[in-house]
Amino acid sequence: MICETMEDYAAALPGHGALMGLDLGTKTIGVAVSDTMRSVATPLETIRRTKFTADAVAVEALLAARSVAGIVLGLPLNMDGSEGPRLQSTRAFARNLARRIETPIAFWDERLSTVAAERALLEADTSRKRRAAVIDHVAAGYILQGALDRLRHIGAVP
Repeated sequence: MICETMEDYAAALPGHGALMGLDLGTKTIGVAVSDTMRSVATPLETIRRTKFTADAVAVEALLAARSVAGIVLGLPLNMDGSEGPRLQSTRAFARNLARRIETPIAFWDERLSTVAAERALLEADTSRKRRAAVIDHVAAGYILQGALDRLRHIGAVP
């Protein structure tokens, strides 16, 4: 089920359970998960993309392994807030995934999440090679943390 607002998403979620954040790129999918109390997002891994079915199976395996209650998918709006081809591709991915799973899916504006992740990794003095390996799932952590903070703000998280 795809939820258009965070309020709808909050209503669709069970009372507790981890959430998963996804940063969908053309070549990779960054994955982050929250704790079951939904307070902190932690970068988990990066999935190398191939075809939709293989990508969906990888996401589904993580959903089952982590007992995830909901998904937050980064929405790649243009800097002026308009929608482009990447956003349409992300919405198509969400629609196709929603046909396979019962887990609620919400979108979260991902503008500048990769920039924030890159800045944090530079401040941590991470090597260029290591940054390239982890940037996508660190960005997914920023996306998920933004959604967790919003859920807390609207009173959906104790």
